[in-house]
Amino acid sequence: MTRALLIEDDRKLAALLVEFLEQNDVSTTLAADGPQALGALSSDRFDILLVDIMLPGMDGLTLTKKIRERWSTPVIMVTARDEDTDKIVGLELGADDYLAKPFNPRELLARIRAVLRRAQGPSEEGRFSSGGLTIDFGAREVLVDGKRQALTTHEFELLCALARNAGRVLSRERLLDLVKGAAADDAFDRSIDVHVSRLRQKIEPDPRHPRYVKTVRGAGYLLPREA
Repeated sequence: MTRALLIEDDRKLAALLVEFLEQNDVSTTLAADGPQALGALSSDRFDILLVDIMLPGMDGLTLTKKIRERWSTPVIMVTARDEDTDKIVGLELGADDYLAKPFNPRELLARIRAVLRRAQGPSEEGRFSSGGLTIDFGAREVLVDGKRQALTTHEFELLCALARNAGRVLSRERLLDLVKGAAADDAFDRSIDVHVSRLRQKIEPDPRHPRYVKTVRGAGYLLPREA
């Protein structure tokens, strides 16, 4: 069963959504504000997060930024504010989708299922492609425009972490967490930006204007699903 964390301070709406989601095989935990949500994330595991922007105290945009510093769990922003600026900022901070109120709960359920399908990403033995970049996870091979690129272990694991979370902004801290078990050591901890720079030198057509490993200022790094 899918496990969702709903961060919503409107008790009536929250109760309706929890009831509907539970009826559709989405086990839902409710948090009324940002601190409650961060506490729940620290003590439990969720498949998806539903974040309202208009929260008391810490707003949903700030909460999403804090979430992305530690977790890569998919996020859908749910809000009464249907403003393009909010949507753009939310997506840049790492939200996977954005749904404006009022909405049909069935649309929310459809969005949850679509985001989870995307979040599954490539398998360990599969392949990932974006533009001219191809990663073969099983063969540990990286091709750019059909030409094999020789990457160090650190560079390969860093690229794989970005590919498995394609379309999401990953903070430096989150990248370290994802790479830790595979290749990271103390030297990697201190020089992640250097590894990104070296990776770009090997896979980017123009490292000064990255096509694949993009910097999101103040947030981290992003590998687009389609470059």
